[in-house]
Amino acid sequence: MTTKLIKNIDHETIISLSEQVQIQKGQVVSKTLVQNSAISVTVFAFDKDEEIGTHGSTGDAMVTVLEGTGKFTVDGKEYILNQNETLVMPANKPHSVYGQEQFKWLLTVVFPQ
Repeated sequence: MTTKLIKNIDHETIISLSEQVQIQKGQVVSKTLVQNSAISVTVFAFDKDEEIGTHGSTGDAMVTVLEGTGKFTVDGKEYILNQNETLVMPANKPHSVYGQEQFKWLLTVVFPQ
């Protein structure tokens, strides 16, 4: 039997990533699809005014907004991303995420090996 490297979603099935997480009042909801020493892939759903405070990462973090609009702050600079827009947040720079409105997004972090 083959080990699934991508988990928590069906394989060989067309899916909508934004349907994998649901907005919940007053919460940040996440679903991890891949987590290992090389890469992390997670889908998030933020209610309006929810946030992940400033933190760092040893890997480059690529974010893509799936629905709505979110604010990503990297090293003090704010970026407003809308649906289908992507931003790379470089490794070792402090960053945070804020839901200006309800929004869903995909996070892919690639770690140094």
